[in-house]
This record gives sequence, C-alpha cells and structure tokens, in this order.
Amino acid sequence: MNISAQRQRTIQLVFIVSAVILVLKVAHLQLLDDSFRRRADATTIDKLTVYPPRGLVYDRNGRLIVNNEAMYDLMVTFSQLDLKTMNIPKFCQLLQITEDEFHLRLKKDWKSGKFSRSVPFVFDKKLSIEKYALLQESLYEFPGFFVQVRNIRGYPYHAGAHVLGYINEVDPRDIERSKGLYESGDYIGAAGIESEYESYMRGEKGTISLLKDNLGRIEGRYMNGAFDTAAVPGHDLISSIDIDLQTYGEYLMQNKTGSIVAIEPKTGQILCMISAPTYDPNLLAMTQGRGAIFSQLLTDTLKPFFDRTVMAKYPPGSIFKTVVSLIGLQEGTLNPDRGIGCNGGYFYAGRLYKCHHHAHVSNVVDAIANSCNTYYFNEFRNEIDKFGFANSGQGLDMFAEYCRQFGLGVPLGIDYPNESSGNIPTTKYYDKIYPKNLGGWRSPTIMSVGIGQGETQLTTLQMANLAACIANGGYWYSPHLAKEFRDGTPIPARFYERHDVKIDPRYFALVQEGMAQCVIRGTARIAQVPGIQVCGKTGTSQNPHGEDHSVFFAFAPKENPKIAIAVYVENAGWGASYAAPIAGLMIERMMNDTIATARKPVEERMVNANLISKFRKPDKIQVQAKPRPGNEPPNPDDVPSDVPDTQPTLGVTTGNGQRKR
Repeated sequence: MNISAQRQRTIQLVFIVSAVILVLKVAHLQLLDDSFRRRADATTIDKLTVYPPRGLVYDRNGRLIVNNEAMYDLMVTFSQLDLKTMNIPKFCQLLQITEDEFHLRLKKDWKSGKFSRSVPFVFDKKLSIEKYALLQESLYEFPGFFVQVRNIRGYPYHAGAHVLGYINEVDPRDIERSKGLYESGDYIGAAGIESEYESYMRGEKGTISLLKDNLGRIEGRYMNGAFDTAAVPGHDLISSIDIDLQTYGEYLMQNKTGSIVAIEPKTGQILCMISAPTYDPNLLAMTQGRGAIFSQLLTDTLKPFFDRTVMAKYPPGSIFKTVVSLIGLQEGTLNPDRGIGCNGGYFYAGRLYKCHHHAHVSNVVDAIANSCNTYYFNEFRNEIDKFGFANSGQGLDMFAEYCRQFGLGVPLGIDYPNESSGNIPTTKYYDKIYPKNLGGWRSPTIMSVGIGQGETQLTTLQMANLAACIANGGYWYSPHLAKEFRDGTPIPARFYERHDVKIDPRYFALVQEGMAQCVIRGTARIAQVPGIQVCGKTGTSQNPHGEDHSVFFAFAPKENPKIAIAVYVENAGWGASYAAPIAGLMIERMMNDTIATARKPVEERMVNANLISKFRKPDKIQVQAKPRPGNEPPNPDDVPSDVPDTQPTLGVTTGNGQRKR
C-alpha cells in the first residue's frame, strides 16, 4: 500500500513538474522570445532602408562647398520576380545591358547567407539621371524591381579635394569595426573632413515597413507607416576654410608640387590647406567610372593622393632661424644687440662653411632680415654648448624641448587624418648615429640644424603654425578645420586650449621686427603687399636629388595679424623665387580681396610657371581649380616688358654640402 501511494505521488510530481515546464516554455515563447514573431514578420513585412542625407559643408563665409546630389540604385527582390512573364528584352534595353548580364546579376549564392530571395539587393548601382528617367516610366511593368534614392557628394567650387576628402562604400573591415553600425552598401567618409567628422555628418538611417502578400508581392505600407522610422540628417558643418582663398591658392600652384597652409592666428582656424598637384573633387563622386579615375590617380607618378600639407616632412631651411633666435634670446646665449662680421662664411677647424653675401649684421633683427648663415651657425653652437662643449646633449635636449613647445617634432592635433609629427633630433637620436665608442658628436657635428637643415624636418602645417605662434607673441591654438556646426553642436574642446611657449613676449617682438625688415629690405622684398605690413622669412631647402626647394612663411599685418601662412614649393630654387611671391599674393588676395594692377605681372609669372614639366606633363584628370571671375591672368599683350623680378641673394654651398640662403 505504501509503495503504491509513493508511486502515485511520484507520477503526480512528474506531471506537475512537466506542466510547470510547459507553462514556462509557453510564457517564454509568448513574452520573451520574439524569434517566431520575427520569422513571421520576415515573410510578411519588408524593411526598406531610408538613407539620411550627409551633413552639408560650408566655408567660413557661409558658402556651400559640399552638397548632396541624388543618386539612384536599382534594387530587386528575387522572390517577387516572374521571369516567365517579364519582358526581359525591354528591361535590358532600358538599362543598356545584355540578357546574359541580366541573368548573371540575378545569380546569387543563396546558401552563403549573404543574400536572401525575399530581401532586396542591388541590381544596378548609380543610375544616371537619364537612365533613371527612362526606367521610371516603365518600372510598373517589372514587379520586384524598385529604385532607392541615395545621396552622393557634389563640389560646386571644384576645389579643396584633399581637405574636403571623399566618401567610399564600406568594405568588410569597416563593417567589422563598426560593430553593426554599417552594413554592405553603406557609404563612409574615407579622407579629409569627411573622414574626421564621419560620426557627425553621416546621420542616422531610417526604415519603411512594407506589407507583402502570401506570394511576396508588396501591397503597401505596413500599418499605414506606424512602425516606420525617419532618417535623421547629418550635422551641417561650417568649416574654417575660405573657399575663395583655397581656390586662388590652387590656381597659383597649378603645375607645381608643394603645399600651402594658412591659419587665422588668434583662433587656430585653418583658412586654406592646399596640396599640389590636386584634382577636381567631383571626379571622385560616387558615379559610374569612378573606379577607373581612382586607379589613375593612385598610380600617378606625382602622387596627387599624397597630402603634402601634413604628410610630407621637409627641411624648413632658413625660416628655422626664427626659432634659434627666440631660444637663444630666452636662454641668454644671444645678445639682441650683438653684431657679427660675416666674411663670406663661418670658419671652424680650418674649414669654411660658406654664407651668401649680405650687408654687415649689427643685431638679431639684421641677422633675420639678411638670413646670415654665419650668425646662426655661431648662435646654434652657443645654445648647444651652453652647459659645456663636452655636454652638448643637455643643450640639445633643452633646444628640443623648446621646439616641442612650438609644436615642432610633435603632432599638432589637427582634426584631419594622417598628420605627421615631423622630426626634431634629440640626444638619443644622435647617440645612435654617432656612438660614443666611435668618437660621439659635438655641436659642430650638427650645426646645420641651426639653419634648418640636417635632420630637422617639419610639415607645412607646422611651419604655418609656427608663423601663427610668432604672430601671437608666443602662443598658439591647435590648427583645426571645424569652425562650428550649424545646429550648435560643439566642436572638440581641445581646439579652445591655448598652448604657451615659455619665452618672454619681448623677444617675440624682436623676431617680428626682423621678419618685417626681411620683407622691407631683406631677402623677401618680393612678398610686399600694398598697404599691408607683411612679416616674413625666406628659406631655401637643400634637395640632394635636384633643384632646391623654395620656402617662405609669414604673417600679416604686423599689428593684429589676420593670417599666418607657409608656402613650400618643391624643386623651385630660392625662397624668394616662388614661395615668397605666392605667399604675398595669397595675403594680398585675402586682405584686399584683389590683386593690385602693379602686382599682376608677379601673379601671371606664378600661374604660368610649370615646375613639373621636366618630370612629365600633368595628366588630364589633374584638373586644377579656377580663379573667381575677374582674377584671370592679364593678357600678355598688356604686360610691360620690364616686369620686376625677385631679388634673391646668391645661394652658395656650405662646408657640409648644403646650399642655404
């Protein structure tokens, strides 16, 4: 009896436990697990992605410089096709494809999981407006096909290719890194501003829910659109770029290799950023034929994709003498009133390190104005040997620390990809090159650094930022391309942080005056601008592979400066030959909005100079920006024959084989 009762209770317990498990499973399926509902929805509801318009880009004066233009993708849902009744020849004729190509595009690996017969996929990308118009009239005849509108970029000013960047279709790596944010077919900023501010400008995708019947045919909006979500447009960016100045700079730099960067000193906002050679940014819009153009640009021997403003590392040449002056004045190794007799060069250990011919140097202002190599060989050695001739390392590291305060040898933190840090050599660097067991190094070994040669390397951006720092009297803000967002979204806070150089402002005043005199009576007279006091410094950077590079940096006006600029023209000779006149024209264009009649011959000479023809002629796709109306070069018949030319001092070879100014 007891055994029977126990067996009965056991059976009852099993039934109760089983019932509880079944109830819990039903509750889970009904309340928690939505997989069955999603499967049902998948057979009856189509989710159509609505792509948001990317944020627009304006220049600092409110001009629209990057817009959105409609593009059309032809989509198809395989399960909705009736290939037996479809008029395939007519469809192919509308798209201008063959019937074999038609069937090939529909052939997918359904087992791979990448495609589904009930999920739309792209049949034809980037339809032209003409093809779309023809197709749209007859699209009702082809159930299963529909057109999805996308936005591609357009560039009204045909300028700023590097700085504005471009968009690409995401690749598998982009999709994997995004952790679900992007999916196949999405576009992503791939360069320039488009890349740096992708998270701000991409917007948020929306969806439209479409109801299907039992045969998979679209019947209309599901629940009258109750479950649709609107696409959220990206943030509109007001950039710091002055598109007129950008366009004019590209106009001057046509048929040249090099870069220009201009900065507003008081804010760090970048006014223009030009890498040459360049190309029309519309060439890389997401249209048919883009792939071939991209490949041609990628294999171009002049490397138009290489952004020389932030990626190229150049010896700065004599513009670096301003840094040597400031450090020496602060450290007490340079008496501002000290003069020097330069007899054609600097003598050391029975060897002559040549200098070019110039007037007597009576003080630091004269030294900057006349760019005396002898003066700066001597002064740089004084700074490196401040703690003793045998303790050059301590002096060099002190020097390098000041350089870092100027933003030299370190990234400046620009809101732009691929920024190089340049190179300011340190004790550790030279100890590797000149091991102590082989004699080591001393100040004479590295004194070419004092005139901006040797291992010193800067980007054009760093040179422009250095000019801005000197213009401000000892402080700078990280250069940036974002001025503000139109909806009030703040730009990164780091662009409001002031960076101070630990050098007395009175010494900056001396260097400013030296740069002013360099333009008034020194090596940079060609950079003079009517009515504007320009402060600048020329440089000639040694190029062991050919013609030297032309360098110039400046700010203007001297009081309350509005622009700091650096120009670097490769294979162009003296700083006063091309870099200085180009910078002068850029300053004049910004400050006066026009070029004076007397300066038109200089402009014409810069525009017409072809400094790359010796390497090869530019490819047809390297479309250069055009100037605004009214700024075309003058008619050669109107130019007087006695055009004023530059007045550079002669370049000579120093003892270490370097030509300097």
